[in-house]
Amino acid sequence: MNTILLIILVLLLLGAFPSWPHSRNWGYAPTGLIGTVLLIFLILMLMGRI
Repeated sequence: MNTILLIILVLLLLGAFPSWPHSRNWGYAPTGLIGTVLLIFLILMLMGRI
């Protein structure tokens, strides 16, 4: 389950990157938000909390 969640977060991070045509007008806000969530998830996973 954790691996699936990690893969989904990485795919969301790549999909929100502003170089894609559908997300060019969004700026870096979605990428930063999803990146922060991914970082928190990785830290919790490495600490054994998840």
